[in-house]
Amino acid sequence: MNDRERWDDRWRDRGEPGQPSLLVTALAPRLPARGRALDVAAGGGRHALWLASRGLDVTACDLSPIGLALCSAAARTAGLDVHTVEVDLEPGALPAGPWDVIVSFHFLWRPLWPALRAALAPGGLLLFVQPTVRNLERHQHPRRELLLAEGELRELATGLELLEYDEGWSAEDRHEARLLARRVLSPP
Repeated sequence: MNDRERWDDRWRDRGEPGQPSLLVTALAPRLPARGRALDVAAGGGRHALWLASRGLDVTACDLSPIGLALCSAAARTAGLDVHTVEVDLEPGALPAGPWDVIVSFHFLWRPLWPALRAALAPGGLLLFVQPTVRNLERHQHPRRELLLAEGELRELATGLELLEYDEGWSAEDRHEARLLARRVLSPP
């Protein structure tokens, strides 16, 4: 079974986008309420929908057409406009920016980091959350190659201004690295 089929099966079984992470909603005062936002590996679009409800022009990209269909249906029901783009981010590229906000929640493809930095508008924010290897102390998934080493997220974010960074157990019982960073404004 390939990745697309596996994620389609998961979204078919879930049947709904779910609620946005408490971490994301807690950052509401730091995130803009207008501009362009990209939800990377959006799945069913729980963060894309929340960002759109705040007034952002949101694009949700994901490998799973089933997940994106759930996002689109939930957006229509809520009276929101969320653009969806079906894309395999591993061999592909991000949808064209610049983006005022990029959210990447539980998706790690290290070669995508240069594109994430480049896709941010000057002053744009990146919210990135990914489990670390310590997560294996309590859970057998995700696999080790999909987990960050301790401190690795700081290294991946080189070139961005770190606004918030921590590693620890989340309310959802995952050991995660969490980062909010900004693309430095270009000098006048």
